[in-house]
This record gives sequence, structure tokens and C-alpha cells, in this order.
Amino acid sequence: MNEKDFLDICRKAVADYTNDHLDKSDNIQITTDNVFVVWSCKTLQNNKALLSTTVSDGMYYELTFNGDKKEIYFDAYKKFENQCIKL
Repeated sequence: MNEKDFLDICRKAVADYTNDHLDKSDNIQITTDNVFVVWSCKTLQNNKALLSTTVSDGMYYELTFNGDKKEIYFDAYKKFENQCIKL
């Protein structure tokens, strides 16, 4: 799978997941235009991407394409804290 196709699938998966998990009373739905790629990498037949959305919910998403099995693994994370560790 080429990088563009992979990232298009990722953006759609994140938008769908986000819309399925938003509070219905907020009347908010996002599109793939509200999903952005933070980082991506392609190694041999595999791809990995970290994505987030414009929704202020602290969520980020990791999607990994296993080129041998033709499967994409989807992980959703919530950031609980951001600390600076001074050396």
C-alpha cells in the first residue's frame, strides 16, 4: 500500500472513531479535514502513523499497517499529562 492510500484510510478511520465517541448532545461531527498526521513512516511493506484531530479531547491515534497480513491495527490513546523533566 502506498503512503497516500494508507494515510487516507487512517484519516477516515480516525474521523469515524471520533464521531462514534463524541458526546451526542454536543451535535459535533468531524470530517477527514479535521484529522491531521503528526508523524508517519513506511518501512518495507509496513506503515505507521500517529494522528490527532482538531477536537480538544486530548486523544491521539496510532495506526499500523501490517503489509504481510494486509491488516491495519488501530490504537486510541488519551494524554493525561505533559511534564517537563529538567536535566
